[in-house]
Amino acid sequence: MNPLPQDLSVDAAAALLLSGRLVAFPTETVYGLGADATNADAVLSIYETKGRPRFNPLIVHVADLAMAERLAEFSPLARALAARFWPGPLSIVVPLRTWHGLADIATAGLDTVALRMPDHPVALALLRATDRPLAAPSANPSGKLSPTTAEQVRRGFGGKVPVLDGGPCQAGVESTIVAVDGDSIVQLRAGALARQEIETAFGRTVSLAAQGAKISAPGMLLSHYAPNAAIRLDTAPQPGEAFLAFGQAPAFDGEMRNLSPSGDLREAARNLFTMLHELDATGAKMIAVAPVAETGLGEAINDRLRRAAAPRD
Repeated sequence: MNPLPQDLSVDAAAALLLSGRLVAFPTETVYGLGADATNADAVLSIYETKGRPRFNPLIVHVADLAMAERLAEFSPLARALAARFWPGPLSIVVPLRTWHGLADIATAGLDTVALRMPDHPVALALLRATDRPLAAPSANPSGKLSPTTAEQVRRGFGGKVPVLDGGPCQAGVESTIVAVDGDSIVQLRAGALARQEIETAFGRTVSLAAQGAKISAPGMLLSHYAPNAAIRLDTAPQPGEAFLAFGQAPAFDGEMRNLSPSGDLREAARNLFTMLHELDATGAKMIAVAPVAETGLGEAINDRLRRAAAPRD
């Protein structure tokens, strides 16, 4: 196999994807590990490269609503959600059309698919250049920290995956995932679009998926987004630990990062994975994490931290 290009262009990345190769590319949330979602062998390579369980479905990225509607059935409410929040960090789980053309492995055999239109010029240019839906989970080994820079992708896969560099991601956590059930909206995963924003826009309550619900979308595994170090939540650091602070932080002599000294949740979300990467790189065995408010984007931040701290197989 030829050496990987260091400065990949959109056209070169599109050519690789159309030939069945994987390419990591930027979105406004995190970097995704992309494959042509209509090519079963290419999508299988995502699972093999990440070490991802086959029962865990993938988000499929689209260039626009027209491409999305060729793949899936949109109810009036689902279409309204897309019209309001696309492009953006919202993935919508919708029923597949009979002749959708997606590889079954992309949806883990389900009769639904999570679709989103990313809000990043490089991602959109790539989708238009391929004219294909792109399956793209986060570009990291399964269960590990999601990458928000091209260099984190390169380190995570040991330089074995081509990366289309679009600079640091702005949101810093993955997309929010919702499903539409009749006139109800159900949040399956908290993410970069706060649940309250959807509720305000549509004047209705967004319910939460039941604890332990069947996996019907990415990001529903209990243990996920984990650094090599163990995580302790809502606590002050002990000697020898690293510390991930939020807001006003106590004096601490060890390795420390502060998600947002001013307590800004948007800044905290943007910094979350990068700072966990940095603290993990210090070799610390334990990372203590300060409490983060469970409001707005705090819901997504705390979701990622709880999954990072969950017992690992």
